[in-house]
Amino acid sequence: MNPTQQPTRQPTRQPTLSVPSRWRRRTEPAPGVVVAARAPSLPPSGVRPELTLHRTAVGHDDHVRWREQALVELAGLLDDLAVEDDDAYDLDGRDVVYHRFAHRVGSADVLCDQWSWLTHGVGTTLTCSAARDDYLDYSEVFEAVAATVSPA
Repeated sequence: MNPTQQPTRQPTRQPTLSVPSRWRRRTEPAPGVVVAARAPSLPPSGVRPELTLHRTAVGHDDHVRWREQALVELAGLLDDLAVEDDDAYDLDGRDVVYHRFAHRVGSADVLCDQWSWLTHGVGTTLTCSAARDDYLDYSEVFEAVAATVSPA
C-alpha cells in the first residue's frame, strides 16, 4: 500500500507532515496533537490504523532522557507495553529517535512505530499504529509519512 500523499499545512512554527490522501483527519484533536488521522477502511483485524503527530515543550535538549521518560509514561498508560526495536539515526538531515513497541487494545495486539525529534526544547513525536496482523500492510506507509515530517 503506497497511497498518494497530500500536504498537511499547520500554522507557522508548528510541525508539518503529509497524510495519505484518503485518510480521515480529526477536526479537533486532543491538546498537543497537531494532526491525528485514521485509515479510510477497517482492515480484517478490526483495528483501524492511525497516525498522530504530537508537539510538546520538553524543557531540555536531552533526546535520550526525554524518550526514556516518555516510554515510562506510556508503560503506565498502555496495557502490556513491550519495546521491540529502538534506534537513533539521521532521517533526512535530522536526528531522530525511533521506537517500535507493542501493546494491547482489548484483545488486539497493536504495533506502533514512533519517531521523535527534539529541537530547542520542543519535542515532536509521530506515532503510527496498526494491529500486528495488519502491520506489514502499513509499515511502508508509516515510513513514508515519517520521511515527510518537518519538526517545529
